[in-house]
Amino acid sequence: MSTTLAPTLPAPSRFLRVEWLLLLVAAIWGGSYSATKLATAQVPVLPFLVLRFGLTFVLLLPALRGLAVPAWRAALGGAALLGVNLLAILVCETFGVSLTTASNAAFLISLCVAFTPLCEWWLLNVRPTRTVLAAAAVSLLGAGLLAFQHGGALPSLAWGDALVVAAAFLRGVMVCLTRRHGQRHGLPALTVTAVQMGVMTLGAALLSLAVHGPVWAPLPTSLPFWGAMAFLVLLCTVLAFFVQNHAAARTSPSRVALLMGSEPLWGALIAALWLGEQLTLPGWIGGSLIVASAWWVVRPRP
Repeated sequence: MSTTLAPTLPAPSRFLRVEWLLLLVAAIWGGSYSATKLATAQVPVLPFLVLRFGLTFVLLLPALRGLAVPAWRAALGGAALLGVNLLAILVCETFGVSLTTASNAAFLISLCVAFTPLCEWWLLNVRPTRTVLAAAAVSLLGAGLLAFQHGGALPSLAWGDALVVAAAFLRGVMVCLTRRHGQRHGLPALTVTAVQMGVMTLGAALLSLAVHGPVWAPLPTSLPFWGAMAFLVLLCTVLAFFVQNHAAARTSPSRVALLMGSEPLWGALIAALWLGEQLTLPGWIGGSLIVASAWWVVRPRP
């Protein structure tokens, strides 16, 4: 009986690494602000979240077959906890943006870059290196220049600002919990995403019921609204959260946060290309700093 050795496959392209997928997600999320603004102009925030994540959960129902593992109860509980955390992030972020200025929100949400190494130290007992802290500081400086490129100063902390800061902190907690869950249970990333969407749909529905009562306003019929919902469901939710769950279980949470911290830059570039907004010199400098810190994370290593 002869044995045939399998041919050695070529190493995957550098552009297929999880870090580059995270940059793609950051670019997609950079365009999500316009889509969300368009949709929430026609539907209140909580019903909008129910619709967005409910449609996503329906699409991902087949992925729940990944729960067929011996320790499925513990795996389901861990994924549900991630869903609760993610719901808290989206609620804080969406309401926070509605209560503060866009520039403040863009700067404050980027604080997750600084929070994540501390959360990694706290939750995973991984002391951040000086290189990671330096890259986080550079990314944070770039986000500040980009957000305040048109002038203005950070006012005293208001409710909207506080909610965005809370969302930034919860983002740092999220990537750490996702990594720990992936190491313990090994569920497929799409299965984790499906559970998260189910928890978020239920949670948003309960919040909507508490705030708006049992009355559900009729859904818009305009093509721009449903185009925005399709973009948010298929790209900003299904693809983006799958990639984030996939990557968070395979790379450092601090690296995930640094790469996702390039989101303000992508948002500015998309606004400049699609909406005709202009970046000032401080904005370009800030964007360049964010790109530089992201490149430092994904640079080729021996």
